[in-house]
Amino acid sequence: MKLNDMILQTPYLSLESDFYSFHDPQPLQDPCLISFNDAAAKLIGLDTDAGDDPSFVPLLNGTFLPKGSRPFSMCYAGHQFGHYNPWLGDGRACNLGSLNGWNLQLKGSGETLYSRMADGRAALRSSIREYLMSEAMHHLGIPTTRALGIIGSKTKILRDTMEEAAIVMRMATSWIRFGSFENFYYTKQYTKLEALAEYVIAESFPHLKDDEDRFFKIFCEILHRTATTTAKWQAVGFCHGVMNTDNMSIEGLTIDYGPFSMLDDFNFNYVCNHKDRVGRYSYDQQPNISYWNLTKLSKALSPIIPKERMQKKLDEYGASLYPNAYLKEMRKKLGLQEVLEEDFELIKELVGALQDAYVDHTQFYRILSHYNGNKADLYDIAMNPVAIDNWLKVYDKRLEKEKRSSAQRNKAMLKTNPKYILKNYMLQKAIELAQKGDFSMVQALLDIAKNPYNELPEFEHFAQETPQEYKNIGLSCSS
Repeated sequence: MKLNDMILQTPYLSLESDFYSFHDPQPLQDPCLISFNDAAAKLIGLDTDAGDDPSFVPLLNGTFLPKGSRPFSMCYAGHQFGHYNPWLGDGRACNLGSLNGWNLQLKGSGETLYSRMADGRAALRSSIREYLMSEAMHHLGIPTTRALGIIGSKTKILRDTMEEAAIVMRMATSWIRFGSFENFYYTKQYTKLEALAEYVIAESFPHLKDDEDRFFKIFCEILHRTATTTAKWQAVGFCHGVMNTDNMSIEGLTIDYGPFSMLDDFNFNYVCNHKDRVGRYSYDQQPNISYWNLTKLSKALSPIIPKERMQKKLDEYGASLYPNAYLKEMRKKLGLQEVLEEDFELIKELVGALQDAYVDHTQFYRILSHYNGNKADLYDIAMNPVAIDNWLKVYDKRLEKEKRSSAQRNKAMLKTNPKYILKNYMLQKAIELAQKGDFSMVQALLDIAKNPYNELPEFEHFAQETPQEYKNIGLSCSS
């Protein structure tokens, strides 16, 4: 399909006007294409050479609107760092409409009703980070939004310093957040709360459309999806950084990439957002915060779902739903096919060993994927190899209870434990080059993001330990 043949739908606009406001995108000055993602283009039926179309940059800049588009921004609220904020919404995002089940959105397209005195723009650096990381997460098998392309410009914006603005076209099967429900709960607009629930069923859970117990069942599905996504974050070492309820997707997608980070050396208490002074959103707290956020969602849904039923499911979330999702992911990382009760202790001891060993998280699991009893390679990457040795003794005994051969286990683990992840120092290098007009590393990292499990000889240096000066640094929310 050519860009001129696109016809967008806007089902969200069937809701009442309190759910959104109309906003035309505000174009950037002298826009230029930084990168086009053909993998995302395929999802919406676009030709894979659409990035070469003269209308592509205007599409991302908001000066070319496909047929059927009625640009709008969505209203929502949310708990930010534990405190309720009644006035959030798409402060710098403009929704164009949906195509093939994907909602297309321009991030950084200017002021909206919900901008809260801000300029509605997005910095080049944060736009590159989101563009690349959303694609990396998808190819790591983690539910996420996607990105079709990114443009830069000569438009200047003030953050900590003067920076250049960019726009990313984001794609999601849903942009509904926990905070979307909170908005109508706290304003006591329960009829609209129910209308939003019906919309969510139509968009995200159509199999429940005619179910008399559909509202409770969507809550159950949200719990399952949240548990799965959070478990996958923990397994791969992803730190979101800002797990506010307005950044939590009802589909369990990873959304709103702010000061995120992948673990360098394993650090259970790592805080990637340097404005998070108390460590509310630290790596180790992410499962607890997912539960906390779900309790706020349950409160928002209480006018249409009995509290007692939701609380029972929340109790299950902490007792079994999330722990089982995490165990499932970790068994795959460790190549364990048999399901044994002792695995919980094995994994718990591994976390302690990694904490004591001062070892690169991704590198450890990748080398472990080749493990056949030879411990030397694992010793070599640890500052404290004794911690690794003690755990490997337990792991060896556990492997004796497996039915697969070492070769079969290694093959499966190499498809589960990535060789390449996008670390902050890599993204920063791409940003610095892009700020000078060189977008080659953005494209290189996109290629790496799409092939995390493959052997890529030309990028072998990116599979090595993070340089010491860049390990587990903090990032700013400013974007």
